[in-house]
Amino acid sequence: MTFHEVRFPTDIARQSQGGPERRTDIVVLGSGHEERNARWANSRRNYNAGYGVKSLDDLHAVIGFFEERRGRLYGFRWRDPGDWKSCPPEMSPTPGDQMIGSGDGITRTYQLIKTYGSEYAPWQRVISKPVAGTVQISVDGVVQIGGTDFAVDEASGLVTFAIPATPGPGAKVRAGYTFDVPVRFDTDRLEINLQGFRHGAIPNIPIVEIRT
Repeated sequence: MTFHEVRFPTDIARQSQGGPERRTDIVVLGSGHEERNARWANSRRNYNAGYGVKSLDDLHAVIGFFEERRGRLYGFRWRDPGDWKSCPPEMSPTPGDQMIGSGDGITRTYQLIKTYGSEYAPWQRVISKPVAGTVQISVDGVVQIGGTDFAVDEASGLVTFAIPATPGPGAKVRAGYTFDVPVRFDTDRLEINLQGFRHGAIPNIPIVEIRT
């Protein structure tokens, strides 16, 4: 088991800094034009949790969490303060937020995804760590009943329909949810500096997204 289904302290993560990263190769030609090539098909998120450590209690919580994860050894859940819903941050998820597939009368399992952009080059992000109890599903606008019509694997983001509720041919399957990011510490060492103050400080607590 290389992943712990536990979330980094949300109050500390809320003050973090970071976001998505992509890798692009750019070659400038003799004419001044550019050739650009995406090295990664998907973005990867990086964060610094050090900005959220505001007290000795915060410091204690981070050290305990770090030690239990054995540094970089075990992955864990992370609440991205700017991107953790199937809808905009100040709205509430609904069963119609994200298109996750079309029925064919046979397929019963669908992966939760979130689509970014709409017109030029939409990107679909796999959502593998939905928050338990938050997933809502609709089929052609009809809300499905969790535990009866469908079940969710919160460790993978897979939605499986019961046989009687299998989406029919062409049926639009949509979902709403909140989610965490699978991450790990990107260091095996925490440098703690109290500097004689009551409040502790950890200048750098790097967190990096992982694939599960």
